[in-house]
Amino acid sequence: MKTVFVGAVETSHAALVSICAAGHAPDLVMTLPPHLSHRHSDFVDLEVVAKRYDVPVSYIEQTNAPETIEQIEALKPDLILVIGWSQICGAAFRAIPRIGCIGFHPSALPRLRGRGVIPWTVVLGERNVGSSLFWLGEGADDGPIAAQARYAVDPETVTARELYNRSLRAISGLLPPLLEQIALGDIPREPQPQVGASVCARRRPEDGLIDWSRSAAEINRLIRASGPPYPGAFTSGPDGSQLVLTQVRYTQPDGYYIGLPGQIQAVEGQTFTVACGDGRCLDILEWSGADIPPALHSKLGKLS
Repeated sequence: MKTVFVGAVETSHAALVSICAAGHAPDLVMTLPPHLSHRHSDFVDLEVVAKRYDVPVSYIEQTNAPETIEQIEALKPDLILVIGWSQICGAAFRAIPRIGCIGFHPSALPRLRGRGVIPWTVVLGERNVGSSLFWLGEGADDGPIAAQARYAVDPETVTARELYNRSLRAISGLLPPLLEQIALGDIPREPQPQVGASVCARRRPEDGLIDWSRSAAEINRLIRASGPPYPGAFTSGPDGSQLVLTQVRYTQPDGYYIGLPGQIQAVEGQTFTVACGDGRCLDILEWSGADIPPALHSKLGKLS
């Protein structure tokens, strides 16, 4: 079975390693050129893995560019794997392979289609999540399911990195047996139900701006949702410098400190405590953007 692999991020790397190790190395890897790595905070150059398995690499900027289409058509693939690739695959692209195009989505489809799925999963406090391999179609992440993994998480503690790592393990476990199944002529295509379908809006770095008038629980979720591999949740210190917050905990005992939203209540070493809009406080355990914690009892500003 002749395949083309398209991807450019950590998920792509995990998928490519898993299928190559299982004896299903693709006939061509297509990925972003390194000078466009800024498009993804989790960018990975796939050339190292491809070279290890003697797979040719083609650097492309646009999925639907005529030169991209022509290059794939010349190969006459049976299957195209689009894993960790944020561009829409047009009708001409999808029509090339004999069997079809398979994409990956880090949710239990049909719930949470669209963009920024892992951060949204944390922000929404989801308990039952998953990862899906599906057949690409005209719509956004709405094609038939080829394989799916489901798992439970703790919405009070789960971070973006933990969810991301779960998706890496999921695709590494799902993709090799699926390719074996397809190669044997068994092609799973389970239509997605319309009940329970939802679509996530795109998230941008500025969505990580912390509004200290919100509740401690909401701010906690935002910080966990926006952290690595994403840019992080941020606020501004009293001197105007930007602080990126990546790990917090609820201050104990609850109700001990009383202050205005955004006001620093205590500093202990590199940890500082901030009041939130509902009267609860958060201890900031991990942060970056300054050499020392903001001054005690200063008021954290808001970035516009």
